Amino acid sequence: MTRYQAALLGLGLLLMFLLYMGLPGPPKQTSQLGRGPNVTVLTGLTRGSSQIFYREVLPLQQTHRAEVLFLHGKAFNSHTWEQLGTLQLLSKRGYRAVAVDLPGFGNSAPSKEVSTESGRVELLEGVLRDLQLQNTVLTPTLILYGELDHTLARESLQQLRHLPNHSVVKLHDAGHACYLHKPEAFHLALLAFLDHLP
Repeated sequence: MTRYQAALLGLGLLLMFLLYMGLPGPPKQTSQLGRGPNVTVLTGLTRGSSQIFYREVLPLQQTHRAEVLFLHGKAFNSHTWEQLGTLQLLSKRGYRAVAVDLPGFGNSAPSKEVSTESGRVELLEGVLRDLQLQNTVLTPTLILYGELDHTLARESLQQLRHLPNHSVVKLHDAGHACYLHKPEAFHLALLAFLDHLP
């Protein structure tokens, strides 16, 4: 083996080691020892033929009040909820806060398994199961929308008004992505809803 080949082999091994160290680990293997309440974990779990990435801000206490899973719209990903401080805020209040990158967004690769409604339902059920989110709340429902959203808000309200036991909050001076336009008002409404759950 020539000196050049040995150098290439060494460089290749170093690159493989660095790539290995940068890969996300499996969920639930992160220790909370010595960490504060605002530690963000970005890791992946396998769903079908794709890998779904998620962010979770670890609460300081071992037990939590409830678990909150955040999804995102077509123009966003799980990082949105971290940038807004939503994950951190809920963690400080004792909630387990998790946000996922849906297939084709953020760090999650596209998946043809979610091209159908049943595929999307199966994916979400699998994510809830894999992350051990057991106390999900659907029966009370909080519907939030921005008063400046004159198209999608009306359509969504027409469909969502059939949900039993729901409450509606309209955020003033906010458009479709009302949580981006008025994050403080969004957080207040969200916490008021969560704090009154049974």
